[in-house]
Amino acid sequence: MKEALFYEPRPEQKVKCLLCNHGCLIADKDFGLCRVRQNIGGTLYTLNYGKLVASHVDPIEKKPLYHFLPGSLSYSIASLGCNFFCDFCQNWQISQVDQARRAGAREFHISAQDVVLEARRGGCKSIAYTYTEPTVYMEFAYDCAVLAKEQGLRNVFVTNGFMTEAVLRFIAPCLDAVNIDIKSFKAGFYTKHCKARLIPVLENIRLLRLMRIWTEVTTLIIPGENDTPDELKDLAEFLAVVDNSIPWHLTAFHPDYDLREKPVTPRALLEQGYRIGKKAGLKYIYLGNVAAPRRGDTFCPGCGAVLIKRDGFFSRSNSIQNGSCAACGAAVAGVWG
Repeated sequence: MKEALFYEPRPEQKVKCLLCNHGCLIADKDFGLCRVRQNIGGTLYTLNYGKLVASHVDPIEKKPLYHFLPGSLSYSIASLGCNFFCDFCQNWQISQVDQARRAGAREFHISAQDVVLEARRGGCKSIAYTYTEPTVYMEFAYDCAVLAKEQGLRNVFVTNGFMTEAVLRFIAPCLDAVNIDIKSFKAGFYTKHCKARLIPVLENIRLLRLMRIWTEVTTLIIPGENDTPDELKDLAEFLAVVDNSIPWHLTAFHPDYDLREKPVTPRALLEQGYRIGKKAGLKYIYLGNVAAPRRGDTFCPGCGAVLIKRDGFFSRSNSIQNGSCAACGAAVAGVWG
């Protein structure tokens, strides 16, 4: 165990966790909602420091990040736990602590130094804190990120975006890119399906762009839940106002965990979202988890030329030169190496 960051002592040996926007008030011996932070005698401890449940070398496009060092590899790690309780979670075997342990999830110990070493051995240009929610292992992620920076590696968060502003500002100097979920543009969806709130997520997206941290957004489209044209229009227009160069990944749902009665998202629904996003002014929209030829390619926002051709998560060609289209010279937003 390691003493946690971001908490305040309260009377009667209680503590208030300030890591995410749940703001858990935790009595002695109790846990926060994430189940990986425990109050012991008025001191809050993180229980997953240096303990991973997953580590893989992935293409950066799998995060998904399509405008950040495309074609590169990212050493991807996760610790047990999440501060959301999405009934459609597609990584519930490692994100939902009690269920994960019942399912036999195995943790292994590793140092921050060895995480960086493994990333370098794997030929990776970045470390991705992903699969579960990196906010709930912030202490370890931060230690890894500092060392990674010193070794010339980039750091990537794949996150639900529910951390407090103080926490985001804390990790920001080490953070190079983020893929953040907007699970719906309706507050009621977040309450019903995630046991969380929408507004802090939107505020953090605005802050990320102000801090000039490269940001991409993913929305999992669930038939009958977050797929109406009006909702998709509102979401796309929000992104366009923040920055119309933010890539928007629309991905297909498949039945899992506690939301099994919904059908798989049809491609036509994603295509509808694509058209809505384009009409709202978004320059870069991608479709995922579905067979959609060319919907993973990157096109020039000026002349429409294909700049990056992709096959699944793999970049097959890249004609971006110094951040610009080789054909017409138009700027292409992103981090290109």
